[in-house]
This record gives sequence, structure tokens and C-alpha cells, in this order.
Amino acid sequence: MATWDPTTYLAYADHRTRPFVELLSAVDLGPGDARRIVDLGCGPGHLTHFLRSRWPDAEILGVDSSPEMMARAEAGNDDPRVRYEVASAQTWRPADTVDLIVSNAMLQWVDDQWAVLDRQLEALAPRGVIAVGVPDNADEPAHRLLYELADREPYRAALSGARRLKRVGPDAYLDYFTDNGLRVDAWSTTYLHVLTGDDPVFEWISGTGARPFLQGLDDQLRPRFAEEYRTMLRAAYPARDFGAVFPFRRTFAVASRG
Repeated sequence: MATWDPTTYLAYADHRTRPFVELLSAVDLGPGDARRIVDLGCGPGHLTHFLRSRWPDAEILGVDSSPEMMARAEAGNDDPRVRYEVASAQTWRPADTVDLIVSNAMLQWVDDQWAVLDRQLEALAPRGVIAVGVPDNADEPAHRLLYELADREPYRAALSGARRLKRVGPDAYLDYFTDNGLRVDAWSTTYLHVLTGDDPVFEWISGTGARPFLQGLDDQLRPRFAEEYRTMLRAAYPARDFGAVFPFRRTFAVASRG
């Protein structure tokens, strides 16, 4: 099983933070309207303080399947009303009614996100809100080139089972939440991330979408694969005087029962 490296993931924490903040800005719940909050796929816990700032009296539970991420989150937690739990979103469901469920950049990793959302909706309070954000850039060069390379020899056999992400646009969430009787605000945003350093696009994606591919190879093939992929990314995202421009489209949806 592929593992998460919190340090690699946090290398571009500033860029990854903005979508979370913009997702929360669309949540129409006042400071006293959310008593229980769940952050499903909370990662290393570096964004929990944004939830605390908006809802100062809430009990917050962060859930993530990665023990490495949860260890980082626990190490940085000094809030007695924040808890973290290692659990898979594939099977986890809230034990109590929840006023706000947030899931940012997680649902693309599960086999059936609609089944996961079904379970969360069962626990959503009568005036509760669920807010989700997912990458929607599976057709961009960074992913297309990754999948093309993985399908070549000598990598094909080892990487046949590595997860290929799929596009999920805002219309899919609009249909899903509307069919479940919720009021929905759904949209997409393309961020133009300006990345600096050596092979910055590779460094970004090696902590997320390319992670299961790199970890799926043995110590002999991994360096060769990584160098070929770096070369492809340099051509697709050429360095400019100010850095490499990495377009990144994300889908958002905020659904309310209120």
C-alpha cells in the first residue's frame, strides 16, 4: 500500500491552502451554527485552524486513512476540542449528527465517492452543510504524461493497478446533491500556480497524484521512471524567468439542508 509523506505534501502548503479557504468561504453557517464538524481527509492537520477561526466553539474531528498524516496532525494539536482519527473514508461514518462535513482533495482517492457521500449525508444535521473540493485536472499534461509513461515497458506490469484519477466536474455534484434534496452551490476554479525551484511540477505531483506510481516501483526502476517523468514535465511546463506555471483546475460544491 502506498504511504503518504507529510513533508513532501506540505512542500507547497501555501498553494494547497487557498482552495480550502475558498471552499469554507462559501459555507453559510454562523459562528454558533456548527457544534460538530468533521474534516474528512484532513491530512496533516495544517488547515484545522481555519475551521477553528470560523467556528470557535465547535468540536472538530479530523479523519484520515494515513497514520503518517495523523501522527503529524496529533503532534501539532494543542486544542482540547480537536481530535484526530485514523480511518478509511471507504467505510467510516460519523458516530453522531454533524453540522458541517468538509472534504477537501480526498474524494478523488476513494473507489466510490458517491457511496462515501451517502454515508456522510445520513449523519448530516437537519440544517447541516457538506462542503467538498476535488482536483479536476486529470486531463492536464501532468497526469496524461504520467499515465502514458506508466503504460510503457518496463513499468507497465508494476503500475497496472496504480490509481488513475478521473475528471469530476461541478455538474456531477450538482446532480448528486440536488437528487438528495439539498440546495447546492457548485463551481470550478483554475489556479495558475507559479512554482519555483528544480523540477517544481514533479516535486508537487510526487506528493499527490504520482505518489502511488513512484511507490509502486522497485528501487531499480523508480529512479529511471522519475527521471523520464521529470524530462516530460520540463517540456510540458517550461521554466520562465519567474518560475514554471502549473494550471490546476479544482471542482467545489457546498450543499445545504437549511
